[in-house]
This record gives sequence, structure tokens and C-alpha cells, in this order.
Amino acid sequence: MAAGKHVFMEKPVAVDPVGVRSVITSSDLAQQKNLAILAGTQRRHQNHYIEVMKRVHDGTIGDIVGGQCYFVIHDKPWLGHFLKERQSGWSDMEYQCRCWYWYNWLCGDCIVEQHVHNLDIMNWALGAHPVKCLGIGGREVRKGPEYGNIYDHFAVEYEYPGGVRIHSMCRQTDGCSNRIAERVVGTQGAANTDEAAGSIEGQAPFKYTGPTPNPYEQEHADLIASIRAGEPLNHGRRIAESTLTAIMGRMSAYTGKELKWDWVLKASQLDLTPPQYEMTDLPVEPVAIPGVTPLV
Repeated sequence: MAAGKHVFMEKPVAVDPVGVRSVITSSDLAQQKNLAILAGTQRRHQNHYIEVMKRVHDGTIGDIVGGQCYFVIHDKPWLGHFLKERQSGWSDMEYQCRCWYWYNWLCGDCIVEQHVHNLDIMNWALGAHPVKCLGIGGREVRKGPEYGNIYDHFAVEYEYPGGVRIHSMCRQTDGCSNRIAERVVGTQGAANTDEAAGSIEGQAPFKYTGPTPNPYEQEHADLIASIRAGEPLNHGRRIAESTLTAIMGRMSAYTGKELKWDWVLKASQLDLTPPQYEMTDLPVEPVAIPGVTPLV
């Protein structure tokens, strides 16, 4: 931003509250300088998501009373390439960077690195971020040191303004069923979305049947079009809030504590940044234990 550059940033945009605050500051600077920030939350650019969310916001399903979101998948088809045999010349830093998915200072854990997509949809549907959360999680299958210090499953209850509660689940375990989807429940129906389809059930049913451009291309097309039109998109704060939604859930699961949004955003001093970015020694932080791991 200081250099006057437009930015495409992949999700998640941070792994801790300190990082989120930095992104918000950069987003504000981009707004002042009329620069674009667009994030890799490609569902925001998928036609079936856009059409379903239009109807949710128009009141088609009535007042939202709850919902669920999921990123539960197999493990190795997605993540096996992050398992690398350590070479003799690799420092701790190099090994962790090459196997970055298994370390929370690099990926944020699976709830932040992957499930942020679905949590972003819930924030979109509700037009808000959660006010508090309570989460659980652990390492049920991936227990060896080669899996770093992240969990393999989380479940979090998020409470949004007005008392609306959203249940969130993510899991990475071989031999189990997959579900990557969202469901928003209202007083007059429900909205269902996943990577391939979008529909509404209830008093005004709807199913999207239109064109489906590649969302990974569309997000870049939208970014470039906004810059050329002189109206650069700035989604910095939005993706910062979705990232913090995921981080807050992880912090709750790691510590066993119910957390409030305002405290996490404004007061938490959690900073996972290593002491130095050099190819040298970097001890792995211990796996979090709820009730033992301190809240920072």
C-alpha cells in the first residue's frame, strides 16, 4: 500500500490477531490511496453464491435464525504433498517452510487455512461478524511430529448479533465422508450452498441453473475490471474479519475458553511470528492443550 500497488492477497490473510490488525491498517491505507485489495475468497465471485445471497439479503428465507458450515474432508488427497522427508541440510526454518501446512505460525491451522472460506460465507449471509464463540478441537489421527503442531478437527459455535448461532465444523481425516458446504436457516426457508450448487427451500424455492465461470479466474477478472474502471475494490477489512472469525474459533478450541470478538480484535497480543526470518533453528511450539494452553 505504501508503494502505491494494488494487491491480490490469498486467504487467510493472517494467523493471529496482531496480523489481522495489520491487515486492517493496510486496508484503511488502501482506501485513502484509492488502491485495490482483493482476497482469494473465490466463492464471493461464484454466480450461484451471488444469486443465493441476493435472495437471503432480500428476505426470501425470512429472518435468519441459525446455520451450519462445513469443511470436512479426507486428508492425504489434499495434503499428502506437505509430508516431506527432512533433508540433512535443512534448518528448522527451511523444513517448516517446506512443510508449512503443519505449523500454525505458517498456516493458522485447518480452521484458518481452509475453513475460512465457509466462515466467510456465514459472515456474508448475516452481514456481520460473530460477537463471541466457543470451540473444541484436537489431534485424533495426526499425532506424530511430522504433523507439526496443528489440530485435525474443530467444532465451533459462533454467536452473531441478535443471538443467531452458527455451528462450524472442519476436519481432515482419511476414510471419512466429505462435506464442504453452508446452510443458512430462516423463518421462511433455508439457503444451501456448496462449491457446485446453490438453492433455497421453503416458501419461495429457488435453484441456480445459470452459467458457472471459473471462480479462480473470475476473482481476478473482477479485480482488474475494478482497477480499469477507476473504482478499485477494497475487500481488505472484509477478509480480515473473516480471517479473525476463524482465528477466534481456533483460539477458543486451543484454550478451552469462550471468547468475545472485541477482546480478540482489540486486546489479544497473540503473535505467532518467529523471532527472526532466517534459515536457522526454530523450535516447534507445543501442541495446544485446552485448559492448559494460556490465552494471550
